[in-house]
Amino acid sequence: MDRYKEIKEQITSRYNSLPKNHRRIADYFINNFDKIPFVNVQDLSKATGTSVASIVRFSQRSGFKGFNELRDAITGSLQKELSNKQIFPLFEKRKIQEDLLTEVANLDIKNINDTLNFIERSTFNYVIERILKSDRVFTAGLGISYLLAEILAYQLTQVGVSSSILNHTHTVFNENILFLNPKDLLMVFSFPPYSKETIEAAKFAQERNIDVIAITNQPAAPVTFFSKANLLVKSENMLFTNSFAAISVLINALATACAIKDKQRAKKILEESHEIMIQQNQVIIEG
Repeated sequence: MDRYKEIKEQITSRYNSLPKNHRRIADYFINNFDKIPFVNVQDLSKATGTSVASIVRFSQRSGFKGFNELRDAITGSLQKELSNKQIFPLFEKRKIQEDLLTEVANLDIKNINDTLNFIERSTFNYVIERILKSDRVFTAGLGISYLLAEILAYQLTQVGVSSSILNHTHTVFNENILFLNPKDLLMVFSFPPYSKETIEAAKFAQERNIDVIAITNQPAAPVTFFSKANLLVKSENMLFTNSFAAISVLINALATACAIKDKQRAKKILEESHEIMIQQNQVIIEG
């Protein structure tokens, strides 16, 4: 593990055992990791609404002598990370005033661009391997996230992965999770405003030794503290909702990667699905 990931892990691994005021500090560190080198302890105290002493104690809980040592470690890790970071220049900002369609498109392009940089390729590859070795993959989400979970389940099914969405009609998520086993995988969509039931489902699954993959918008989103791996997607929108352009790219990439990794299974399912469609169309025509 490189130093950049190691420091983040030192902070997140202790999160659930932290007192409430220390969690606020941890949230700020995780969500503003690249800003830490430019703030002093007084700035951080003001931003988190905590005392300087609390920040020092938090730094010590994270394995450092104090805030300055933690900040210096983050600074060094970021310098190395940025030197290796691949940039995806998908668009150039135009100087003239944009029309609304172009503004929305540019924001979504930025979401995709940022997502490409957010997602660690090692994490993405781990998720693919975990999907392929699962007995069954279940997806979950509420509101718009329910539709995204449904699309992911459908896409995975199309490439030969046994997938389905957790039912949320006459039952709650936790009742469904009772029927999962440790060889299954739960993939959870969680975007603002974060659903308490979705977070509780991730926690309940973790307690039952069922791996959880979180698809969410920031490193310290509530669901991330109960997941095995996190796929972070930028979902900024001009409205008070989430944009799904980058999420759609991720869903498509997950299904495509699964198909490429197990071409034989994907091809078999595709051929059988095609045959079913032909038979159904023949029945309709003959009827």
